[in-house]
Amino acid sequence: MSGTIKPRDAGELRQAVEWALNEGITLDVRGAGSKRTLGKPMACDQVLDVSGIAGVVDYAPEELVITLRAGTPLREVEALLAQRNQMLAFEPPDLGSLLGGAAGEGTLVGALMGNFAGPRRLAAGAARDHLLGFSGVNGRGEAFKSGGRVMKNVTGYDLSKLIAGSWGTLAVIGEVSVKVLPAPDQTRTLLLHGLDDTRAVAALCAAMGSPHEVSGAAHVGDRTALRVEGVAPSVEARLKGLRDLLVDTGAAMEELGTLESRAFWKGVRDAAVLDASTDAIVWRLSCPPTEGPRVVSRIRSQRPAAKAFYDWSGGLIWLALPPSSDADHAVVRAALGPAGGHATLIRAPEAVRAAVPVFQPQSAALAALARRVKESFDPKGLFNPGRMG
Repeated sequence: MSGTIKPRDAGELRQAVEWALNEGITLDVRGAGSKRTLGKPMACDQVLDVSGIAGVVDYAPEELVITLRAGTPLREVEALLAQRNQMLAFEPPDLGSLLGGAAGEGTLVGALMGNFAGPRRLAAGAARDHLLGFSGVNGRGEAFKSGGRVMKNVTGYDLSKLIAGSWGTLAVIGEVSVKVLPAPDQTRTLLLHGLDDTRAVAALCAAMGSPHEVSGAAHVGDRTALRVEGVAPSVEARLKGLRDLLVDTGAAMEELGTLESRAFWKGVRDAAVLDASTDAIVWRLSCPPTEGPRVVSRIRSQRPAAKAFYDWSGGLIWLALPPSSDADHAVVRAALGPAGGHATLIRAPEAVRAAVPVFQPQSAALAALARRVKESFDPKGLFNPGRMG
C-alpha cells in the first residue's frame, strides 16, 4: 500500500476515483476501517479513506428519515436519534471489539455495506430494507444517485438493495438516507432457563409464530430469551401471553426490565455473548431456524470444542472454533449442506482468510450474474478488488 487518499467532500471523492481510473490504481475503500479484516485480504495500490466526508446532512424526525455522509460514526447517529426518542430499527451491530479493534468506531454506511442487522431483523427487516437512497461514484468515475428520502420512490432498478451487502466493491458511497422509527417506551425480556438447543429453538419458533409481537428471539448458553417492546400495557399483556404459551416447556422463567434487557440484547447484537478466546475463529451462519441445532450438532460431532449461540429464532448462528489453518471451513459448510444456508468467516488471521472462501461460494449461474453486475458498476475493478473472493 503506497498511500492514502482522504477526500473532504463529494467533489474531491469523484476526482479521486477519476484519477484512480485514469492511472489504473486500485482502491481499498474504507470509512473508519473497523471491518477492514473482514473479507479476503486485498493488495490495493491506495487507501481511499472516506472518513473525512462526515456529518448529518438533514434529519427530519417527523418524516422518520435521516440523511448523512459516509464517514459519520454510527455512535453519533444513534446519539442524535436518541435525543428525539428514535432509533435505527434494524439494530446494526458494532463488531469492532469482535474484530480486534475498538468498540464504537464503525460507521452506519459500513453496516449497510455489510447488510448487517441485529436481533430486531426478525421484526424490522434487513439493513437494506431501511436504506431509502444514496449517492456515490461508480468505477467509471460517474457520480450517481438512487432512491430518495421516502419509501415510495420508483426510479427503475432498486439499487439500494444491490449496494447493501456489496462490501464497497461496486461504488464508493458518499451519502445515504435511512429510515428511522420511534424507539419503544419499554423493553422487556422473558428468559427461560435450562432448555437444550433443540427445545430452546422450538420455544423461540413457537413464540415467533404467536400473535405476541416478539422483537428478539435468542438462545445463549442455557438462557432462551424473548424480547417484547412497546407501551407498558401492551408489553405486560404480551409477556403474560408468552408465559402461558411456553408453560409446557417446564423451564424456569425470569423477566428482565428495560435496562437489563437493553444490556442483554446489545451483547447479542454485537456477538459479545459468544464465549470465544481472542484467537478463536468466528463464523456467522444463516439457515432455516429449526435446522440451527442440527447444524451445530453436526459441527460439534467433529469439533467438540465449538461454541455457539443462536439469534433470529435459531436462523442465525454465531460460532467460535479453535484456531486452525483452514478455519474448518469444509466442516462448517458441510454441516449447512442438508439444510441450505450461508456461512461467512467473520474473524480469522489473514493467512487463513487468504486460503479459504470467506463468503459462501456461489453457484456458477449466480457467480456469472455477480460478475456482470460488478462489470457494470466497476469495469476496471478499482474498488476493493478480491475482497469478496
